[in-house]
Amino acid sequence: PLHPRTCSFLYTVSCLLDGLDGYAARYFNQSTTFGAVLDMVTDRCTTACLLVFLSSAWPRWAILFQGLISLDMASHYMHMYATLSMGGSGQSHKKVDPSRSWIMYQYYTSKVRPRRSELILHLEADPNILLARPVHLLTANEAFFIGLYLLSFSSPTLSPSLLQPVSDSQLSSAQPGNPAHPEPASLFASPWSAGALEMARANKLESTWPWIITGVSFPIMAFKQFVNIVQMVNASKWLAEGDLAARRANRKK
Repeated sequence: PLHPRTCSFLYTVSCLLDGLDGYAARYFNQSTTFGAVLDMVTDRCTTACLLVFLSSAWPRWAILFQGLISLDMASHYMHMYATLSMGGSGQSHKKVDPSRSWIMYQYYTSKVRPRRSELILHLEADPNILLARPVHLLTANEAFFIGLYLLSFSSPTLSPSLLQPVSDSQLSSAQPGNPAHPEPASLFASPWSAGALEMARANKLESTWPWIITGVSFPIMAFKQFVNIVQMVNASKWLAEGDLAARRANRKK
């Protein structure tokens, strides 16, 4: 709530590195089940933390952000569980049978097309290199929430309280996502401390770029949520098929 620039920078770097760790693991032949699970868990944790902040910044829309957290968690947990339990312990959650879901197959196998020479080298190093997720899609999905985060500090349209004066009764409590309350002097002993200066700059954030980032990335974010729904439905059906097959096998015995 006090360092929007630093938080946005670190979060963006985290998203970019998230797209590189899988490439590095495959290139150095260090892919593991633990790494695959850890990759998915850290993604869910970082997104959930950002959505929790947005819920506190805009309580009116909290139920929407809570719904996105629930969908994200449920979809990926069910997909991971179905893949590992139904497809075997050595099965990657990114290896999707196109006969089950064309959309999920495209999502987990498509990537930015490299030059032919690069593709040959990558395939020689690792035949499964095409299982990489589209980094640009995931980054754009997170960019939407980063844009909303910055707008909570800069857009009076979404946060009208940014234009409201601070009364004496409001100086004693900080409101997350609302840098206009309270004054930096009421939080920091020194008005020249790093936290006080960052909070003062937050009140002068321009909303132009956050609006552009949010607007451009919204269609991709919406598509990602649609993919989450498809992923959860398909994983549910796959698990149900396994239950039916197990029951039939038990009846024969």
